[in-house]
Amino acid sequence: MAFMHVPVLFHESITALNIKKDGVYADGTAGGGNHSLAIGEHLGKDGCLICVDRDIDAIEACRKKLGGLICTHLLLHDTFDHLPQYLQLNGIQLDGLLVDLGVSSYQLDTAERGFSYMANAELDMRMNKKDSLSAKQVVNTYSKERLEQIFFEYGQERYARSIASAIVLKRQIRPIDTTLQLVDIIKGAMPAKALREKQHPAKRVFQAIRIEVNDELGQVRRLLHSILPSIKSGGRICVITFHSLEDKLVKQVFYSLEHPCTCPPDFPVCVCGKVPVGKAEKVIMPSKEEVENNPRSRSAKLRIFTKD
Repeated sequence: MAFMHVPVLFHESITALNIKKDGVYADGTAGGGNHSLAIGEHLGKDGCLICVDRDIDAIEACRKKLGGLICTHLLLHDTFDHLPQYLQLNGIQLDGLLVDLGVSSYQLDTAERGFSYMANAELDMRMNKKDSLSAKQVVNTYSKERLEQIFFEYGQERYARSIASAIVLKRQIRPIDTTLQLVDIIKGAMPAKALREKQHPAKRVFQAIRIEVNDELGQVRRLLHSILPSIKSGGRICVITFHSLEDKLVKQVFYSLEHPCTCPPDFPVCVCGKVPVGKAEKVIMPSKEEVENNPRSRSAKLRIFTKD
């Protein structure tokens, strides 16, 4: 299938970048290229766009979609946490960075990628198909304690312990190879009342495994802690999150950049010498209309940080 993706908070995020025609911008999660194209269309011939994605299918989709742009555009097949190193090595300063942390519709809806709990496929969930760690390895080799921790921390799963125990018991009989095998195990480990809830019973566990396989939170943390030297004064960092763990992490980093002082609250003056390096704006949520048209946008939040 074609690399299709419905961007969330699309107009809000493009507006937040405050794009200048001769500016330098990066899309850290290029996906199908929709955000990248919109950014590029605001740029003139002296502008530059850097598109990053760990999924080679996304890079190829971008290559086709961005061919008509008049600005310079570069395509990097890599994880976005490596972007700061690339920028520093090449002496590039950004006017703006956009990162959309959602899993693309293409990845969710392409059954063989193994992200979906709605279709049967080999357990995979790798955003970069060349990565070594897959969902199958997590499910079949991690200890019961580690599985429980992942399900509870990354999925906020109430029945993490019983699900982890059920997985370990089942894999002793035979390997757990497919998505629907895992779904059945999850359902069997939950009480009847949980199975009657509106949310699919496997949603939280699948989310947790996906985060672990792709080191999603680690990548966000590394990017935000190292990107600031490559952002120009007045430049903006825009991050779209889709679950509370991501949003909490982004919020905390932005807050620490705006309020870096580590002095005790009762000190009359600051003695640590740490000063704010920018300002975070009020979080932006999807409109009621967007949520109705695209239910996947329901949990999305856009956070913006402007460097001094």
